[in-house]
Amino acid sequence: MSLYVLDTDALTLVQYKHPVLEPRVMAHPPAELAITVVTVEEQLTGWYTKLRQARTPDQQSRAYQDLADAVSRLSGVNILGFPVAALNRVKSLLAAKLNVGKKDLAIAAIALEHGGILVSRNLRDFQRVPGLMVEDWSV
Repeated sequence: MSLYVLDTDALTLVQYKHPVLEPRVMAHPPAELAITVVTVEEQLTGWYTKLRQARTPDQQSRAYQDLADAVSRLSGVNILGFPVAALNRVKSLLAAKLNVGKKDLAIAAIALEHGGILVSRNLRDFQRVPGLMVEDWSV
């Protein structure tokens, strides 16, 4: 059994019912799918930002509901933690100067530590990470 780790962009596409990616994800049993705690951080940060930017009562109410919906959705997904080995791997990857963002390196390191295959549209960056298997399910 393979473990497929969706990056933040892939998860967002699934949430918005991407016509190609969403059916591919849904074709897998939940035990084969995961996201990283970094993706959770990125998603919640986005909703917190939306909440802080809301000015009217209607905007605030909608932002709070969107945040509640996001937490409910995320609670049903296998979330991979950030073990010390992955934190150390991020340091090594940063030292290698791969020209990949720190959050992406963190997601990659977690996927590597858990033996997962990363699902992302960002093949250009993630293919720079040594040993990382990455697939684009959006095409």
